[in-house]
Amino acid sequence: MFRVFLAGLFLFLFAMQAQAQDRFWVQVEARQTLSEATERARIYARRFDDVQGYYLGRGFYGIVLGPYRESLAREELARLLRSGQIPSDSYLQNGRRFEQQFWPIGGGVSVPRDAIAPQEELIPELTALPQAPLTAPVETLREARVSEAALLRTEREELQKALRWAGFYDAAIDGAFGRGTRQAMEAWQLVYAQEPTGILTARQRAQLLLQYNAVLADVDMQVVRDDIAGIQMQVPTAVVSFSEYAPPFAKFEGQDALPLAQVLFISQPGDAGRLGGLFEVLQVLDLMPPDGPRQLRGNSFFIEGIDDERHGFATASLENGAIKGFVLVWPADDNQRRTRILDVMQSSFARLDGTLDPDLVPPSEDQAIDMVSGLAVRQPKLSRSGFFVSADGFVVTTPAAVEGCNRITLDRDTDAEVIATDAGLGVVVLRPLIPLSPVDIATFQSATPRLKDPVAVAGYPFGGALKEPTLTFGTLEDIRDLQGNDLRKRLSLVVRDSNAGGPVLDAGGTVLGMLLPDDNGSAQKLPDDVQFSLDAAPIAALLQEHGIMPTQTGAAPAISPVALSRKAANFTVLVSCW
Repeated sequence: MFRVFLAGLFLFLFAMQAQAQDRFWVQVEARQTLSEATERARIYARRFDDVQGYYLGRGFYGIVLGPYRESLAREELARLLRSGQIPSDSYLQNGRRFEQQFWPIGGGVSVPRDAIAPQEELIPELTALPQAPLTAPVETLREARVSEAALLRTEREELQKALRWAGFYDAAIDGAFGRGTRQAMEAWQLVYAQEPTGILTARQRAQLLLQYNAVLADVDMQVVRDDIAGIQMQVPTAVVSFSEYAPPFAKFEGQDALPLAQVLFISQPGDAGRLGGLFEVLQVLDLMPPDGPRQLRGNSFFIEGIDDERHGFATASLENGAIKGFVLVWPADDNQRRTRILDVMQSSFARLDGTLDPDLVPPSEDQAIDMVSGLAVRQPKLSRSGFFVSADGFVVTTPAAVEGCNRITLDRDTDAEVIATDAGLGVVVLRPLIPLSPVDIATFQSATPRLKDPVAVAGYPFGGALKEPTLTFGTLEDIRDLQGNDLRKRLSLVVRDSNAGGPVLDAGGTVLGMLLPDDNGSAQKLPDDVQFSLDAAPIAALLQEHGIMPTQTGAAPAISPVALSRKAANFTVLVSCW
């Protein structure tokens, strides 16, 4: 009986081990911070329903798709690479390095999939590709070696580019057919049901290049020479056309067939400082999604931005006092054409003499503070006010500032997250994702103020249009609200929606509480100057519950309005929801 038990246990463990060994994932990215990896996982989850994230050790967090049985994993990797849906350096992962799971939040058991949904084609037929000319000969392996050896270096490089575009090659474009190129050729042959020799025949080479160039057939890539901007390069003229100069840009807008498409020539005189400024400006434009890699190094930069609608790319460099480059914006679901168009634009880009004159276009009535050279600056869904309560940048604000946000920022620059919420009180506490060192922090007043004392609310009534917070002056009407709640005070002052969450100050600059938003759902409409604030005491208690020790004091002597404004500006912050 004992032997039967041991045999059963052995078979069970063997089966479990076999199952574990047949669990594979497609690893698409690895990041060195948890916050960045979580954000990238969230972006992938918009397109894939099997996204997972694991700590891989040594400071890396991996983002994977799966799990799959091994055979299906290889097919899925090839399919996703071929369609350009995942980075070209994605690879199979057996899960042995997986440690703590961080995505989906809360984890979950993953069961390997045996098959992809029937409507998804795994291996396209060769006939589905653009057909090679009949003049391309059918070759034996020996003949293929001979014809390949006769290729020029430029022709060999073009084949490597085509393999990279198709998702099979991620090494250098050098014209040398080493191990990486041979493996890419073999993978291409496998996907298109050809004998996997690792050497393409003349017909297969022609087939690959036709496939590579077919996506350009309907965009009409043409050389555009702009002597005013001093730039020449190929542009997809069937989908964009020149619209205007708005220095430092020459703008090409999308046409009816592809209205999201956009091309900008970048041309301006400048130095390293202006190059850095341009790098920052391009990242806040609405046309450039905020998520994606970007780098400023030496005398050049690139920016890539990706969201559900658009995939943007920008590059520029500084040479001999001239900053020149371009921007391409393309629909996010058309990656194969975008990749090919971008490759042609980069390889054809040429500098000519001259730069755009900054005074080329006179001022017009279309100017606006939320526009840069006629291009819209990315705007948040809403903005509210808040204030710093700790030396490392923790912030108190209203829940209305953070509801339904994909991203929360402080002063539009620093990402933050919610660490504490009290819906009953109507307050949240935010933590910056990178440590901050505010100039000053709020000092809460512990004494009871007098009725009719002057008060001021610091905040951003115009949603961030002004860079500095504004003070709105009023009086303390009651130390309770209209229902007799002694955790709230009634104020008399006129504010805007985006003032909500800002600090309510006494004449000495200490914080009496936080301004609450209007109760728009109330059946009663109160006069415009009737506002309410949450007392300092419950806010301080909430902070202490989460290990944040607020600064508190009694009543402070009055200071001048100018000094009060300066003091409030040092700890009031703009909170934006994106």
